[in-house]
Amino acid sequence: METKIIPFLCIAFSLIYSSLPSLSTAFTPRDNYLISCGSSANITVDNRLFVGDLTKPISISLSSGESVPLTNPNPSPNSTQLYQTARVFTTASSYKFNIKQTGKHLVRLHFFPFISQQYNLNNANFSVLANGFSILTDFSTRNNVIKEFAMMVNVSAFEVLFVPTNPNSGFAFVNAVEVFSVPSDVILEYEARLIGSDGVVEVFGNMSSYVLETVHRINVGGPKLTPFNDTLWRTWIPDEDFLVLKSAAKIATTTDAPNYQKGGASREIAPDNVYMTAQQMNRDNLNTASMFNITWNFPVDSGVARYFVRLHFCDIVSQSLNQLYFDVYINGFVGYKDVDLSTLTFHLFASPYYIDSVVDSDGSGVVRISVGPSELSSPLRMNAILNGVEIMKMVNFVEGSNTGSKKTSTWVLAGSIVGAFALLCLLAVPFLLILRQRKQKRRPKPVESMGWTPLRVYGGSSNSRLSEGTSLALRIPFEEIQMATNNFDRKLIIGSGGFGMVYKGVLKENVKVAVKRGVPGSRQGLPEFQSEITVLSKIRHHHLVSLVGYCEEQSEMILVYEYMEKGPLKKHLYGSSGLPPLSWKQRLEICIGAARGLHYLHTGSAQGIIHRDIKSTNILLDENYVSKVADFGLSRSGPCLDETHVSTGVKGSFGYLDPEYFRRQQLTDKSDVYSFGVVLFEVVCARPAVDPLLERDQVNLAEWAMEWQKKGLLDQVIDPYLMGKIKPSSLQKFGETAEKCVAEYGVDRPTMGDVLWNLEHALQLQETGSQREHQEHSCISAPELPTFRTVPRVPSRHVGIDGRNGGDGHSDITTSQVFSQLMHNNGR
Repeated sequence: METKIIPFLCIAFSLIYSSLPSLSTAFTPRDNYLISCGSSANITVDNRLFVGDLTKPISISLSSGESVPLTNPNPSPNSTQLYQTARVFTTASSYKFNIKQTGKHLVRLHFFPFISQQYNLNNANFSVLANGFSILTDFSTRNNVIKEFAMMVNVSAFEVLFVPTNPNSGFAFVNAVEVFSVPSDVILEYEARLIGSDGVVEVFGNMSSYVLETVHRINVGGPKLTPFNDTLWRTWIPDEDFLVLKSAAKIATTTDAPNYQKGGASREIAPDNVYMTAQQMNRDNLNTASMFNITWNFPVDSGVARYFVRLHFCDIVSQSLNQLYFDVYINGFVGYKDVDLSTLTFHLFASPYYIDSVVDSDGSGVVRISVGPSELSSPLRMNAILNGVEIMKMVNFVEGSNTGSKKTSTWVLAGSIVGAFALLCLLAVPFLLILRQRKQKRRPKPVESMGWTPLRVYGGSSNSRLSEGTSLALRIPFEEIQMATNNFDRKLIIGSGGFGMVYKGVLKENVKVAVKRGVPGSRQGLPEFQSEITVLSKIRHHHLVSLVGYCEEQSEMILVYEYMEKGPLKKHLYGSSGLPPLSWKQRLEICIGAARGLHYLHTGSAQGIIHRDIKSTNILLDENYVSKVADFGLSRSGPCLDETHVSTGVKGSFGYLDPEYFRRQQLTDKSDVYSFGVVLFEVVCARPAVDPLLERDQVNLAEWAMEWQKKGLLDQVIDPYLMGKIKPSSLQKFGETAEKCVAEYGVDRPTMGDVLWNLEHALQLQETGSQREHQEHSCISAPELPTFRTVPRVPSRHVGIDGRNGGDGHSDITTSQVFSQLMHNNGR
């Protein structure tokens, strides 16, 4: 009974909450024109004041065309006062607005046809032009309709023109007009992805230059939201009527406000209530391993048209970070694969995010949106979510001149010139094709650059964005990368992340590579791009993934690495990959290789390099299962000789994060050691670092495995495949090594040199079953042979997480407390 009441209360609370005004500061547009047409009185609607056009408001003018105000003689008791008057235009007439702030604006036209003694508004047929662009053609309606358009306004005098289709006996009408400026990030000026039968193509630059007509605005999983609940006074309707299979979806709600972050969505992108509700996969009555999609069909024009689609996401269903992976399909085509909201939102829980696409209508009369689980999802955590949908028709730019203005002759002349020029070009094309045919024969078909937005902010040459010490020899031409990936063929995609898609490629001389291409619109990745090049251009080691080169031509950000045939270690330990399990010897050799790479990273230079994101997905395997450490986007140089740490903001992955680094924000190489210790437990137990589906005391792998290790019972919780296949002495040495790595304090943890030696010792014990003395290990130099040392704990003087001084160190928070704090902060 209790399980049924709680969801009901959550939904009820959400409904009540949605009826309240937003507690956030409302957006105040600089241009804010609200006109009640044909009215001599001002009217307040949703806390907004509509000014009657008969009052002749300042900054608004009505053209000298023939128009009459009209009053509804039989108003409906349920209709707002705004729709009890209208203005009728019998000739081409317009409203003109003085624009204070050029930029993006919303234009809303309200139509509520009624019958008066003079006019039956149901019979009106007309066109509407906004600054010369035709936004409605041969329009008529018998129902209450609000037409909304998003457009760029770059003029000081903005005109909305109404033109009757029949100039002799026809007429046009409108009940209310809204023109107001909106924040610049509502429609961003980056390139959008065209999704269709040819795959994903980056073609639409400067989306804000297009006039967009709103077709659907959907609050997925939630109730109807009125303009009263939206900072841009929009209406969001429920998604239930658009679901193809209602039983496939299950409503998710939260009462916690979204964690808005710079670079993600804002309240002007969508209100709180959109991100506080969602639809997720309904797996209550299905097998836990079942894979299916949730699908919505949104009606659109059946003719040829192009649509801008914005999808809103906010992870309110996961209990911790990096647990939700899903795919997005539009009109049956893969639009986004392996979406990981934790990565896209800077590792913050319940942080709103949105993605934009462009699609062509397929003649079916619907735009079909689907979300479903990714292949990266583990069987117990398969899920997919969607919080909101906006679909806007891209209006063609048609310059209208049917008012007989002087523009006509100008456009005729311009058209003649353009036509003549086009004819000359057509005559020249055959000759150019013949001359270039041989040269172009083997080149890949060029695609438009993806145009990574952050690079444009910096401007200048490519040299200005990278350190001068970066090797020029690492630069690879964009054309060569195109050829290596067959024009970024979707069939060659081998992975994805917050930075972008990863493609398998083949460079000259048959060199296999992994090509990581930045995704436009994610508004992150530039620091990681620079860090990868800076770090990997300086170091080379057999157990570190090598950087083959990079490209930043045409505002691209592309990194090219050596290709690792077997992929990440994580895929070989657990999940739904279907790969054969690794033997204990293989696992030890993989850990030893990764430890060697990290040991070199820490000691290969005067300051050393701290990786900061060690985890099983960043340890890659080649065709011979040789392990190499990858992904240096978060890496930092270690402290100088006279320093003990690097003071920096906390970065890393949930579950692997050093609790001491978390609370002090003081980074040392021992933070990598802690993360590696979690990987060691991950290797022997074959389970994720964090699994929120387990009991509370089992969620955190490091904490749970430590308890068994301290009891001497680690063999009770190891991977079932390894049962009876590990010699006790080898497991004991391995467990002791992992235990020391995840010690609460960095001074109690070993160096990576210590870890390396002990892992090699564990391998020797597995192979021989006998203890090995230090002097017998002749293949390692003396400095690499230290045993674990017990270091007296230094009294802590840092400020604890609650703001109090640490005192003698015993008041420091424990791993469990840090984990609890993280879980609390992330909505656990």
